[in-house]
Amino acid sequence: MTAVNDKTPGSDTPLPVLDNEDQSNQSTLAGNYFVSNYPPFSQWNPGHRDTAIARFDEPGDVDRPLGLYVHIPFCRKRCHFCYFRVYTDKNSDDIRQYLDAVIDELAALANKPQIAGRKLKFIYFGGGTPSYLSDQQLTYLFEGLQRSLPWDWADEVAFECEPGTLNAKKLQRIHDLGITRLSLGIENFNDDILALNNRAHRSKQVYGAYEWARDAGFPQINIDLIAGMLGETEDNWKANIETTLKLAPDAVTIYQMEIPYNTTIYKQMKETGAVEAPVADWETKRRWVSEAFAALEAEGYTVGSAYTAVRDKSTIGFVYRDELWAGADMLACGVSSFGHIGGVHYQNQADIVPYVSAVSSGESPIFRALPITEEEAMIRQWVLQLKLGHISRRPFIDRFGVDPFERWADILSDYQTQGLLSIDGDELTLTRDALLQVDRLLHAFFLPQHRGIRYA
Repeated sequence: MTAVNDKTPGSDTPLPVLDNEDQSNQSTLAGNYFVSNYPPFSQWNPGHRDTAIARFDEPGDVDRPLGLYVHIPFCRKRCHFCYFRVYTDKNSDDIRQYLDAVIDELAALANKPQIAGRKLKFIYFGGGTPSYLSDQQLTYLFEGLQRSLPWDWADEVAFECEPGTLNAKKLQRIHDLGITRLSLGIENFNDDILALNNRAHRSKQVYGAYEWARDAGFPQINIDLIAGMLGETEDNWKANIETTLKLAPDAVTIYQMEIPYNTTIYKQMKETGAVEAPVADWETKRRWVSEAFAALEAEGYTVGSAYTAVRDKSTIGFVYRDELWAGADMLACGVSSFGHIGGVHYQNQADIVPYVSAVSSGESPIFRALPITEEEAMIRQWVLQLKLGHISRRPFIDRFGVDPFERWADILSDYQTQGLLSIDGDELTLTRDALLQVDRLLHAFFLPQHRGIRYA
C-alpha cells in the first residue's frame, strides 16, 4: 500500500456526498475519502487522451522537479480492503512481458521533448507489491529503466515491500540497487487480524524482514500501519503502538481504514445489504491515530502530515510526497499508474492486457487525462499541502499571484471559529483534531463543479 500515491483511481460507482458540516454519522460507509489529487479522478476522461500525448512533444520546464512512479501490480494475495490494480495469478513469463513493457514505455517517454535534458529528482516503486519480484527480475527492471533515464542525481528512490516476500539476500540486493527509502507494509502486528483481512504475511515475517532491512543499512525505513482494520480492538491497537515504539523505525505512516467500492469488504456488504462497514467508526479511528502520534511524539518523533511521523526530521524526509504536493511533474509507468506532466493529469490503461498491447505496438498506453487550469493547479497545491498540517501563503502569492488567505477568507474564518486552525502572519497551522480529519475538510476549497461528486 503506497504512502501517498497511494490512492489509485478505482470504481466508477458514485461516492457519497461529503458534508463538511454534518458529522452526526461517524460510521464508516463505503467510498473513497482520501484526497490524493485535484481535480477529482472522476473528471479525467479518454477525451483528453490526445492532449496528454501531445504534451510530451512540447519542450518541458527544466526548472520543475521531475519524478517517476513505477507500478508493480503483482501480489501473493489480494487484501480484503485493497482497491489497487493488482494481480495474483501471473507467472514468470507474464511478469517478464510486463517488465519489458514498463522498460519500453519509459524509453519512449525519455526521448520526448518534454523530458529531454531533465533529471529525475525522485523515483517511487509502488503496487501491488514491488518486492514480489525476484532479485533477478528487480535487477532486470532497474537496469532497463536506467538505460533510458538514469537516477544517479535523485534525492530519493522509494520502494514498497510486503514482509513475507523478503529475505536477507533480497533486501541486500534491493539496498545495493540504490533504494534509499524502504517502506514495509506491515499494517498490523496481530496474526489473527492479518488473517481476517487476508494479508499474506504474518508477524514472524514482519520481525525478520525488519531486522534484515536494518542489517542491510537502508538510509530510511518506513513502516505502514492501518487504524481500524477488520477485527481491530482497543487493546490490540495499543499493542501495535508499543511494538512500533520498540522497533523505532525512521518513519511511521498510519492510514485510517476506508472501504472503497471495489474491495472484497464492500462486495460482502452489498451481498448482505449492509450500509455501514464492519470496521471502527471515524471517531474511533481518529482517536487511535491521535494516540499513536502522541506516543511517537513522546519518544521524540515529529508528526509531519496527517499520516506520517519521523524520528529525526533533520535527516528523514519524504521527497516523493513533498515534491509532488508542491507541483512537481511525475512520469507514470505501468498499468493503471497516473502522473502529471506540463499541466496535464494522465492515467495509463487500467488493465494489464491493453497496457502491454499498447506499449508493444509502439502506441501510448495513456487511457484518460485532464489538462488543468492555473486556478485548478493552485487549488491542487493548496489542498495537498494542507495535508501537511502547516502551510504558508507566500509560495501561492509568488507562483500564482493569489493570496489564498484572501481567496478563501470565509472558509478559513469558519474553520478558525470551529477551532480547526490558526493563522499567524503568513503561516497557517491546523490543529491536531483538524489534521486527523483533513481529507473531509478539503472539499470546501474545491471549485463548485467538483464538490459533492465521486472522487475516484
